[in-house]
Parts: sequence; C-alpha cells; structure tokens
Amino acid sequence: MDAIEGTASPSFRLMKMARLLARFLREGRMAAVMKGQCWQQTELAFPLLQEALLTKVVGLPDRLANCLQCENLAEFLPQNYFPLLGEEVVRVLQAVVDSLRGGLDCSVSFVSQVLGKACVHGRQKEILGMLVPQLTVLTQGSCLWQRVCWRLVERVPDRAMEAVLTGLVEASAGPEVLSRLLGNLVMKSKKAQFVMTQKLLFLQYGYSTPVLQGLLGYLAMDSQRRPLLIQALKELLETWGSSSAVRHAPLPQQRYISKAVLICLAHLGDAELQDSREELLASLMAGVKCRLDSSLPAVRRLGMIVAEVASARIHPEGPPLRFQYEEDELSREMLALATPRPVADSPSEAGPCVAPVATETADKETVDGGVPKAQLGGSDSELDSDDEFVPYDMSGDRELKSGKAPMYIRDCIEALTTSEDWERWEAALQALEGLVFRSPVATREVSVELAKVLLHLEEKTSVVGFEGLRQRALVAITVTDPARVAEYLTSQFYAVNYSLRQRMDILDVLTLAAQELSRPGRLGRAPRRGSSDPTSRPSCTVAPAWRAVVDERIRSKTRRFSKGSPGQGPAGSPNEFNLVAGYFFFPLIQCFDRPLVTFDLLGDDQLVLGRLAHTLGALMYLAVNTTVAVPMGKALLEFVWALRFHGDAYVRRGLLSAVSSILLSVPAERLLTDLPDELLEARSWLADVAEKDPDEDCRMLAMKALLLLEKLKDKLLSLSSL
Repeated sequence: MDAIEGTASPSFRLMKMARLLARFLREGRMAAVMKGQCWQQTELAFPLLQEALLTKVVGLPDRLANCLQCENLAEFLPQNYFPLLGEEVVRVLQAVVDSLRGGLDCSVSFVSQVLGKACVHGRQKEILGMLVPQLTVLTQGSCLWQRVCWRLVERVPDRAMEAVLTGLVEASAGPEVLSRLLGNLVMKSKKAQFVMTQKLLFLQYGYSTPVLQGLLGYLAMDSQRRPLLIQALKELLETWGSSSAVRHAPLPQQRYISKAVLICLAHLGDAELQDSREELLASLMAGVKCRLDSSLPAVRRLGMIVAEVASARIHPEGPPLRFQYEEDELSREMLALATPRPVADSPSEAGPCVAPVATETADKETVDGGVPKAQLGGSDSELDSDDEFVPYDMSGDRELKSGKAPMYIRDCIEALTTSEDWERWEAALQALEGLVFRSPVATREVSVELAKVLLHLEEKTSVVGFEGLRQRALVAITVTDPARVAEYLTSQFYAVNYSLRQRMDILDVLTLAAQELSRPGRLGRAPRRGSSDPTSRPSCTVAPAWRAVVDERIRSKTRRFSKGSPGQGPAGSPNEFNLVAGYFFFPLIQCFDRPLVTFDLLGDDQLVLGRLAHTLGALMYLAVNTTVAVPMGKALLEFVWALRFHGDAYVRRGLLSAVSSILLSVPAERLLTDLPDELLEARSWLADVAEKDPDEDCRMLAMKALLLLEKLKDKLLSLSSL
C-alpha cells in the first residue's frame, strides 16, 4: 500500500502492484492478516501498527481509487470489496471458534474494530449483508458461536456502536436472530442501550415495520431485557401523549411511534401492564385528547386506533373505547400489529396463518346464506319453487307521497319552520333550490330570513343527502342575493351560540357561492340548474324524430366552402363577484383575533381557523382581475404574517395556500409597488418553511409559492427590458 500511494501517477509499475494486491485479496490473505492480530491482541505489543493496519484495511477502496483513478480494478470497488471483507471476517471467526475448542486463548477486538470502522464509513449494507446471513446459520444451535458473536459486538468501539447496531437490526431476519447475535448487550453497554431504546425509537423513524418488530421483539425475548421494554412503552406513550409532539412532529414519525406502542402492548402481558396502569392510562388519555383536537384527519385516525387497542390492553375491565373511522391499509396494518405473534426467524413466519380460517368461514357463509333453500331442500321444495315466474320491472317506480311540493318560496319557509307534516317538510327542502333559481325576485324579498332558517335547520327525518340539499339551497340564495346574504352570513360567523359545524358551513357556502358568481356565462346557465324537476316546465317538449332526420339530410347535402368554430363560444360577461367580493372577504378577516365565550380562533378552535385561512385564500383567488383584488391582497398578507408561526399544520397549509392565491390574483406591478417589503419578508419565510417545516405538505406548498415568486420576478424583468 505504501508503495502504491508513493507512485505519482498511473504507470505500469503501479498497475503491477495493484494486480498483485488484487491477487492477495482473491486468495484470502486478508483473513490471515486479521488472524495474526487476533492472536497478538493479548500482548499489546504494537498498538500503532494495529491502528495503521486498521486504517489500511477499511480505507483500501478509497486509497486505491485515488491512485488508480479511471484504471481502478473491480476487486477494489466498494460494492465488491466490503462483501469480500465480510467473508474474510467469517473465516477469522471460524478460526477463533476452532481455537477456543482447542483450548487456545484469542481475541476478536481487532475484528470488532474493522467491523465498526467499516460501518462508520457507511458500508453497513455491503459488509453486514454478507456477514449476518452466515452468522445466522452458524449461531443456530451453537452456544460457542453465539458467545463469539456477543464478544464481537461488545468489543466494537462506542463511537461505532450506533452504526453497527443499526446495520444489524436492519439485516437481521427477526428478533430471534437478533437475540442470538447480540445476547444481553443492552444490559452491558450503556451506549448500546441508548441506541436500542432511545435513538432507534424516538430520533429515527425511517425504518420499516418488520425492523421495528425485530427491535422490540429482541427486548421482549429475555426476562432480563423485558424491563427495558416496559420502560420503552412508558416513554413512547409519554411522547405519544405530548401536545408539543402532536403539533411539531411530522406525520411519518407519529405513525412510527404509534406502531411502536402497539407492538410493545402485543409483547407485554397483563401482569406487567398492571404495575404501571395509572401512568400508562394518563399518558394515553392525554394523547387521545391532543389527537382528537387536531385538524388533520390522519392524526385523529391514529389517535382513535391506538386508543381503542391500548385502552383494551391497559384497562381491560373498564368500558371499551369505540370510534368510527374509515378502514384503510394503514389501519388494518396497525390493528394486526396489536395481535401477539409467536417469535420466529422472520416476520413472515411469525404472522398468523388466517387464510384457511377465512376460507372456511367463506365456505360456511356460502352454505348458510348463498345457497337458496330450494337447493338445500329435497324434491318437495323444488316443486314449490317460483323460479319460472318473470319478475316485474320496478326500476322506474317512485315512492308515492301524499303531499305536493311547494310552489312558492314563502310556502317553503312555512313548511320548514312550522309544518308538522314531515313529507311536506322533506318536499319543501328538496324543491327549494329550484324555486330559488326560478323566482329570483321573490327570493330577494325573503333572502336573509330564508338563509337564517336554513342555517339553523336540523334534520328531523331521514332525508337522503340532507346536508347536500341544505348547502345547495344556501348557495342558491347567496348567489341570488349576494350582498345581503353574504353580509348576514359573515356577521353570524363571529356571533355567539353557534356550533363549529355551523361556522364551517358558513365558510363552505361563501366559497361555493363566490365560485358560482365568478363563473363565466353564469347567467345563461343558472336557470337550467334549478329546472331539474321535470314537472317545473310542462311546456317543454322533445323534438320529434323526423326533425333530426331532416336536419341530417340537409347537413349532408349542403356544400360549405369554409367552416368556422364547431360551436359558439361562451358569451363574454362581467365577473359578478367583482361587485360583492368585499361583502364576502373583509368581514371574515377583521375579527379573527377577538375571542368569544364559546369561540376562540387563536385558542382551541384551530380547525375552524385553518378552514378560515383556506376560505380566504379561495376568495382571493376567485377575485382575480377585479378592482378589489389589491386591498384584499394587502389585508390577506397581513393576516398571513400574523399567523405564520402557528403550531397547527392545517393552519399553516391554509396560510401558504393564501400566499399562492395572492401571487396569482394581484397584478405583479401592484405587488411590487404596494408590497415590496412584505414580499421580501414573505420570500425569506417561505424559504425557511420549505427547508425546516416538519409537515411535508407545508414544505411542498412553500416550494410552489417560491416558484410563483420566481416566475413573477422573471416576468417583471422581461417587461422592464422591453
């Protein structure tokens, strides 16, 4: 190596020495070098020589790559060298085992240092990918091999312990293999205990579920290590119940910790949980409250799943917790993790075999409910079969109703407020949207009163799509009389004695109504929207079939010299939202920092605050090319700046969406003339969010806003150069 490194540039002499070194590696002489150090380790005669040798052995690929450059040999590439080094380590360990069986004393400290230094250099997969499978086979049924492996890992220096343990946990196929390779290392080494019970559980969350199962299964396999598992569960639940962790930890880390909690509960028995029941329940309930208060559906679902499983395990005699959530692949995986599994060499072997049971159940259901009784019975039942009768076609049947749908707006108000006839009440709700579009003049006379009735309307019967009917009717009223109804709805948003659901309904209605008002050509299509009822226009007749035949003949026999557009484009019309955008926007943004007795946007009602931020951003986007867009953009930017460091991810998403809406809606020239300082501050804030925010969606939205700022700058530079 010294001769190779002393050569200035690639030459024949250098390549001759490199090929000689490659032959040295192919013939297994590296194992002889390490064997010699294993037998000399007890004398401690040449520590400097061992350090230099260690550096040469592990750094050989890098050193030769610097010397040989483009003429490097395949044996010296890292992906080839380190698996070869792993094979040499196995040969050295085999020689150590043979020496111990023969009564000779030896040490594996040098091999441990080689292994640790290689892992610190980032070559865990290459060297451990070759080493761990062979040690898995050799340690099975051999106590001597297991003791050699234990000593091999124990002698790893502390600075390399984390890299070695991380690679072993990832490469081992199950907790039993990990237990054979490590033994009770976590009880002997404080560094190993910190890595296994703290760093791999709390600080690193990129490992797969089988790796996490292997790690916690290793702690559960021995009675001396089980107290560490109980302590890990306490700390995991304490972190899971921390409101700060819920707000600031990224969602993948919260999933990782939730899975770890469920795996710990699956490994612990009732007697072990009994001693720490009060502490575990306190942490669990605190976490459930924090997660159910979160505005992110994924966080709430994690809280529900963990709460159901953990409460049943920690306090089985108490009332069970039950939540309603949509089942998906993640929820099914987490529920499967809570089931205790037998220990095996791999997660696939440890999983319960449920396929035959499911098949048997399916067969039983087929016999019980899928086969007609006529087939299960004898010939007597076949005589009474009515299969030869043709069933009636009832696809077009409708439910007969005694009451008629109201024909006037005031009749709908009366039916919705005072009527005890539930069929009339249902008919009025279903017909209201169409009546509003057909009678705009009559609607404007009672628009505020009708909006008040619908805002406080509660479902009294099992109407299909009640929320949709109510929302569409409110949107139709707001579109018909936008100024007055929007003024009423925005004033009620900050009023007392309203539920959070009603306040979010107000925001949804304002957004949908603004979208409808800003739609091009709305006036030509609005009446058709409410005429879905076929009885509302009896004079409308279908064109006869002969007319279509005649039109087709004329079209085929007509010669045209030029063709225009196939269809007439939408007629141009002014943006109706331009005149009423202020009624929608400014009342919503002016009182957000004033807490009420039952409503505090800056306090516990962060879900509504996030919805408000998204609504303001949508209104800003729909006000593009309007005269009020500039003052709206200024006010919205001040709103964003006041809340830019909010702890809830859903609120920050709404704020970042609002910034993008400002950049898209306000003219670029006005942005630079009216808001230059604000844009510079927003740019630095967006860059900080894109780099450091724990939420992935927030980082993505910040990147999109930064791209919009760059496009805005390029556009202005191109205009100034003309």
